[in-house]
Amino acid sequence: MKDLTLTEEMFLLAVWKLKHDAYGVTIRQYVSRETGRIYPYGTLYSALDKLARKGYLNKSTGDPIPERGGRRKYYYHITGDGLEALKNAMELKRRLWDAETEMALSKS
Repeated sequence: MKDLTLTEEMFLLAVWKLKHDAYGVTIRQYVSRETGRIYPYGTLYSALDKLARKGYLNKSTGDPIPERGGRRKYYYHITGDGLEALKNAMELKRRLWDAETEMALSKS
C-alpha cells in the first residue's frame, strides 16, 4: 500500500465523509472549510486523478443538468483500498503522536 500525501489524505477523507455527494465543488468546499485554505481546482483534480490511479477512488458520471449548461458532474466514491489507506494514515499518525510526545510538546 502506498503512503498518502497530506493533500491526498484530506481529499480522500472528504470523499469518505461526503458519501454520495462527493464531487469536485463539494470536496473543495469541505476541505477549504476545515483547513481555512482554498485549494485550486487544478490541485484538487490532480489529487483525485492520482487517487483513482492508485485504486483508492472510483469515479462515476452523473446526469447532465440544465443549471450546469448540460454538463455532467463527476462523483467520487472511496474503494476498500482507499478506506484501508485512510486507516493506515491514521494509525501512522497515532504511532508518531503518542501520549509522551504530545505531553512533551504541550510543556514547551
